[in-house]
Amino acid sequence: MNLVEIAKMAAVAAEEKKAQRVNILDIRGLSAFADYFVVCHGNSQTQVQAIVEGIKEKMEKEGIFLRSIEGLSDARWVLLDLGDVVVHVFHKDERDFYNLERLWGDATQVGVQ
Repeated sequence: MNLVEIAKMAAVAAEEKKAQRVNILDIRGLSAFADYFVVCHGNSQTQVQAIVEGIKEKMEKEGIFLRSIEGLSDARWVLLDLGDVVVHVFHKDERDFYNLERLWGDATQVGVQ
């Protein structure tokens, strides 16, 4: 499975948990630490945790190694490290504040489906 397929799989898993504004950013050539970002948000801490668990379960089911999860206890900005794919699951308020899509404005958007 290639990296864009992994990013799309994570995005679909997030959508299945009703994540909002799910975007995939192709950051190849813009970053040395990852090739793709998946960015989404939930409207509550409980939903953020559910989105993260949904992605984690999908990755494990597909045999994709999850290196680490950061920020799950606060569920305001959770980072899932899948190697060259990094998933950012925000609480809505944090997403609006940090606005990663603007910060990585040179990145190409990839369709989820």
